[in-house]
Amino acid sequence: MEISLTPDTYQPIVNNRGEYVDKIPAIKTGLYCVCGTRKEKVYENENKFGAHIKTKKHKKWLDMLNDNKANYYVELIKNKELLEEQRKIIGRLEVQLQQKELTIHYLTQQLVCVNSMNDKVGDLLDLN
Repeated sequence: MEISLTPDTYQPIVNNRGEYVDKIPAIKTGLYCVCGTRKEKVYENENKFGAHIKTKKHKKWLDMLNDNKANYYVELIKNKELLEEQRKIIGRLEVQLQQKELTIHYLTQQLVCVNSMNDKVGDLLDLN
């Protein structure tokens, strides 16, 4: 099996005024930008990524992020609430699963006991 490193996903930083701005990070395993300019394109070094962030489409994407900051915040809050609800549901389902596993184990033990008693008694029809 071969080990492969996955590229990092680019995310702009937030400056002092609360705006998203580009900052070129150190690129070690490649960098993937989610702006949609070039789908599935991985940038191997800082120079190539620096050229990418100067494109019109990338700048337009960054402007869109800044224009929709409030919407993203509301969406983040909703997603946090959804995540918490899903964690609770998963917790309840895990408890139910453990209870069912215990029931299966108990019933299996009972079945083994009944079968072993039947083997000792033998088949009552053979008495004739």
